[in-house]
Amino acid sequence: MSHGQWYPPEWPDRIRALASGELVPATPKRAATVLLLSDGTTSDQDGLSVHMLRRRASMAFAGGAYAYPGGGVDPRDDDSLVRWAGPGLPEWAERLGLGDDLGAAQAVVCAAVRETFEEAGVLLAGPTEDTVVGDTTGADWEADRQALVARELGFAAFLDRRGLVLRSDLLGAWARWITPEFEPRRYDTWFFVAALPAGQRTRNASTEADRTVWISPAQAAAGYDRGELLMMPPTISTLRRLQPYRTAAEVLAGAPAQDMTPVLARARLVGGELELSWPGHDEFTKHIPAASGQADPAGGTR
Repeated sequence: MSHGQWYPPEWPDRIRALASGELVPATPKRAATVLLLSDGTTSDQDGLSVHMLRRRASMAFAGGAYAYPGGGVDPRDDDSLVRWAGPGLPEWAERLGLGDDLGAAQAVVCAAVRETFEEAGVLLAGPTEDTVVGDTTGADWEADRQALVARELGFAAFLDRRGLVLRSDLLGAWARWITPEFEPRRYDTWFFVAALPAGQRTRNASTEADRTVWISPAQAAAGYDRGELLMMPPTISTLRRLQPYRTAAEVLAGAPAQDMTPVLARARLVGGELELSWPGHDEFTKHIPAASGQADPAGGTR
């Protein structure tokens, strides 16, 4: 294995089915994920570190792959009662490529903040527009977190009950990737960056992960290149884009300049081979023998 790109063996057959019209693409569900950043205060890293979790090997989708905290939008994430601080919804809608759909913009940002709390125990919210909660541990916080995970509690009600304001200004939009059309479960995912708030600490609160790490972007990318850390294309791509930055503040300052054009994989038949590519990301291109029912994950340009 030349690197750790996650590549399911059923993809070639699904690509052929899509090309022949036998497979109707599923509509992607909106989702959000957050690259939590630290300047080395929570690990033995000297410089910039990013928080990653490893999906359980038993997971049907991307089992064993490293990823970031995140998940799908909850129908209540666009609740108009959500207490809000930071850029207004028109500004977020424009940045996220959602036109004038302010409800969708709020839902995506809320999902980013909510999922980070659900999966990492980190909450980007505070009592006022310029403060952040300093501690999210304890039985009462855990009860609320579990209620959010179970969808017994909406995020707006959670914030209101605790007198908190969502700090959208602590997030920077970083990238947007859409699951390929041949995947049965598809997501339109916005990737955000955020600094770990002072006084808070991450923990593995996700039932989908068996390990969490703080790791420098360079070390994580090197682990992927050696085939030691399994990642999906969006994960390693966003990770590589962190490497030029030295601090979390630099990353957040650089977020407005990041290209938010959606990245969607393309599959086509080229000279007797199936070519799978992600426009603008040549390192992920794969060539699969068209007559093969299975593909060698280490073959092609992997």
